[in-house]
Amino acid sequence: MRKSIFKWLAPAMLVLIAVAGWVIWRTVQQSGSATPRDGQPVTAEQARHPGPASDRPHSPPPAASPAAATVELAESDLMRLESVDLAVGIGLTGTLNAEDQAQVRARVAGEIAGLSVREGDVVREGQVLGRIVSAEYEARVAQARQQAASAEAQLANARRQYDNNNRLVERGFISRNALDTSANDLAAAQATHRAALAAVDVAGQSLQDTVLRAPLAGQIAARHAQNGERVAAADQVVDIVSLGRFEVEAAFSVTDAARLQVGQTAELRLEGLPALAQGTVSRINPSVQSGSRSVLAYIRVPPAPGMRQGLFVQGTVGTAGVQGLAVPLLAVRTDQPQPYVLTVTDGTVRRRPVTLGQRGKFRQDTWVLVEGQGAALAAGTAVIVSPVGALPDGTRVRMTPDATAAQSAVTTPTPAPR
Repeated sequence: MRKSIFKWLAPAMLVLIAVAGWVIWRTVQQSGSATPRDGQPVTAEQARHPGPASDRPHSPPPAASPAAATVELAESDLMRLESVDLAVGIGLTGTLNAEDQAQVRARVAGEIAGLSVREGDVVREGQVLGRIVSAEYEARVAQARQQAASAEAQLANARRQYDNNNRLVERGFISRNALDTSANDLAAAQATHRAALAAVDVAGQSLQDTVLRAPLAGQIAARHAQNGERVAAADQVVDIVSLGRFEVEAAFSVTDAARLQVGQTAELRLEGLPALAQGTVSRINPSVQSGSRSVLAYIRVPPAPGMRQGLFVQGTVGTAGVQGLAVPLLAVRTDQPQPYVLTVTDGTVRRRPVTLGQRGKFRQDTWVLVEGQGAALAAGTAVIVSPVGALPDGTRVRMTPDATAAQSAVTTPTPAPR
């Protein structure tokens, strides 16, 4: 048994010795390949991947660092900061209304007939616009007249009775009480007759009210009823607007209202009209609106082509002059917590935080007074006024000779080839 074990143990030991020798030889070979023959230091890549360079994985070359972006600007994209005179006033928004307007309402109930005017039609003062079917009211007039005739006959009888009794009293045939009774009957007949005559006038007025007339000259702004419809008394039929006089109704805060005065001038921009309009404060409401806590003021505006009832209006009232360094409102950037402007110094864009002051009109545009930190903003500083976006601080600027290049194009240099 022992001979059998020794017979297999000897070959196993030889195999183990051979494997260990191969492992030691392989380790020595790898250590030798990691050591450079020319004495140069071993790189991290060589240490991770020993052996020939052809066996190592390919690593791309490091990317070239990007160059700073460059923006192309034209002279029209810049302005030189300077002191200007701004026209400052009280801002307003409101609605343009016609001073003369009317709602034509039915004065009596009935069926509409003959209504031929529509929106936009021009009408004259007193023009017949339509009618209420008048057959019922004509019958009422006839009835009132008959009742008046009956009352007149009763009055005549009462007068004759009184005259007869008066003569009989003078002759002593009847008592004074009988004459007093006749006098009372006469007075009652007279009152009844007067009431009947008044009823005739009322019926006649109702008959006249069946005719719908324009109370003023102007244009039809709205039509609320159609022929054949039955309307009640006081129902709207048409609206008429006269375009001869206009006024703006604007709401002001209590603080701004304290600065308003009748007679102040206003500069107004009306919705849809290219030209500015001039107005004058004509009235100021003495009461404060309970809901909005605002004060209504009315600004009279001369009529002009294109003016319409209900146009939206913006403008300023009571303009005054203020001087200082200012830029167009569009040049102020507000994408950061602190407002800033973009300036160009030595061919480089710089962000300059600013403190905003009063706004006003200059060259028919809205400008705002600005104040920089320290000496960052001074007269003559080049400020970017075109919509170039939020340029990073340090962006290089290349000026283009073409002054019509109003829109700037940001370009990035192409990376060097590998």
